[in-house]
Amino acid sequence: MWFLSLGLSCFGAVLGQIFYFRPQTVMDELIPGPAENARFKTADTVFWRFMNPGPFNIKEHVAITIMASTASSSALAISIFASQDLYYNVRPNAAVGIFTLIGSQLIGYGMAGVVRSFLVYPTFAVYPQLMPTVQLFEALHKGQEAVMQKKRLKFFWIIFIAIFVWEWFPEYIAPTLTGISIFCLANQKSAWFTRVFGGAAGNEGLGAFSLCFDWAYVGAGGGSIGSLFTPLSTQLSLYAGCGVCMIAFCACYAMNTWNTQNFPFLTQLLYYQNGTEYDQLSILNDDFTLNLDKLAVQGLPWYAASQLLYKVSRTMYIGAAITHFFLWHYKTVYNIVRDYRTSECQDPHFQKMKIYKEMSNWWYLAIFIGTTAMALATTYAAKSGLPWWGLFVALIFAWMFVPIIGTLNATVGYAPSIENMVQMLGGALIPGKPVANMYFTMYGYNPVVQALNLLRDLKLGQYSKLPPRVTFTVQTIGTIIGGILNFIIMKTVLSAQREVLLSVQGTNVWSGQQVQSYNSDAIAWGALGTPLYATGTRYGFVPYMLLVGLGFPIPFWLLHRKYPTFGFNYVFTPILVAELGFLSVGINSSVFTSFVLAIFSQYYLRKYRATWFRKYNFLLSAALDGGTSVMVFVYTFAVGGGSGKVVPFPTWALNPKGNPDYCKRLT
Repeated sequence: MWFLSLGLSCFGAVLGQIFYFRPQTVMDELIPGPAENARFKTADTVFWRFMNPGPFNIKEHVAITIMASTASSSALAISIFASQDLYYNVRPNAAVGIFTLIGSQLIGYGMAGVVRSFLVYPTFAVYPQLMPTVQLFEALHKGQEAVMQKKRLKFFWIIFIAIFVWEWFPEYIAPTLTGISIFCLANQKSAWFTRVFGGAAGNEGLGAFSLCFDWAYVGAGGGSIGSLFTPLSTQLSLYAGCGVCMIAFCACYAMNTWNTQNFPFLTQLLYYQNGTEYDQLSILNDDFTLNLDKLAVQGLPWYAASQLLYKVSRTMYIGAAITHFFLWHYKTVYNIVRDYRTSECQDPHFQKMKIYKEMSNWWYLAIFIGTTAMALATTYAAKSGLPWWGLFVALIFAWMFVPIIGTLNATVGYAPSIENMVQMLGGALIPGKPVANMYFTMYGYNPVVQALNLLRDLKLGQYSKLPPRVTFTVQTIGTIIGGILNFIIMKTVLSAQREVLLSVQGTNVWSGQQVQSYNSDAIAWGALGTPLYATGTRYGFVPYMLLVGLGFPIPFWLLHRKYPTFGFNYVFTPILVAELGFLSVGINSSVFTSFVLAIFSQYYLRKYRATWFRKYNFLLSAALDGGTSVMVFVYTFAVGGGSGKVVPFPTWALNPKGNPDYCKRLT
């Protein structure tokens, strides 16, 4: 377990950091065990007994997966360091950077431990995103002598190898397969066709009716939303939001709302009114605080309408998430918390876990206190400008949202992001300091994300009967390994792909869209929060969208009470609101294909091919995601520029110059 965990954690950390900048059972046969080394001296036998104490089992496999997947998550602190490097020419030293990464990633684990009694143990906390992983483990380990189990295992490896081979075509040989647009092929000179039907390149278009054959974009990619496993009601809410998003983006652009025709259709950058990129350093002092005199000369920046609507949606859905939680889930959670000390959880998986020693809440609190101290030290060492009290306010805010967002994630497989609200709050409390806003956001938002990750893995451990102490240990070590390698890979990519990361559209291999968005938000909320979002100003309505979101779930709840059989309880309002801005960034050609696949899997197969669905559907999702991830790793370092040198594939019909889908290239 330790041998494979550490090795795959390094692999996962490198792969996860690569994805940030982008739009195994045989081992117990290969590693000698103690029996094979009995002829050697005792010390050797002890060593090999540690390396391979017996047949590779499901618990070792789950522990390896948790450590590696934990390491593979790109830490939010990377957004801060990359922004400072690209836009401020500030490069924190390795010690401060790595300890910031580790502290900010671990601090949420303390929060998670305290709430695990109602977000892990009970049956209602199902975590649908875990289904492919759980079914894969069962196929690999349980009853392998059975004919049916061997068929499932063979099915997995065939799909895994097939997708690994196939992905070389859309990713490298034939990028047109990332998004085939019949409309753009019919009209290659229309800017509007690009905006509506394009989407195979970053920030190109909305991808309406595009056909995507690249699982790197169609698949879950390790995320919580996947066409093959996310409940259909959740996905229908998502794609309904996407439909409204397309209409809103096009309407705003056509009517030139907020002067949006002066800017690219999809972009995360800030602009002057005439359409040139905003010089953010020109309004800041040497310590990166706002200079009002310089601001008066430069004027306030502008957003593209697509980015502004994204902010509107992400503000609304925080309010929607709060109301949705209290309307639909509060009574269940309250009863579990109320009865926690007097009655025992009856979940059958939890009952079987009682043979293991549990982690004490005091351990989780100790982790929280220790990492808070680390955060306080690194915040000042990095000269972030965030005061000590700002750090504590951010952490309190994160504590408040762990049970709310955690409940939604555990039940319907979707975790609304509170990042936008945290940025807004940070701008109000610490005005005029964009870098301080970045750090405030990291400690107000990232602990929630990390808490959800630990809760998910604890549930995976409960499903597979992995001791809770082992789950916590491997996730903590994976986090530390990931933090170190995140920092190293970030430095490598920034050095090799700097110009591409600074461009609006990037390439279909490398993109700076996440860094650009994070930096723009820090400037908008941190430096310009008051002049840009104050009541009566150009974007003054944005903060009030929180109140709109608070009221959004109420009509659906009332309609369900009046018409309980109509299905209003299946409308997941937070995701419906959130996805009103879903298409504002990245490669969008996969959306229509993902929608069709969701209908096919979660409706047709589940209803009319229930036996096949139960045996193979989740296994198919795991195989496709796994094979694609391995291919992307190999491709990135072989020819994609991860090693510093890009080896482009020759231009041909399915690898054209310009946009891969033949849509008109927009300036």
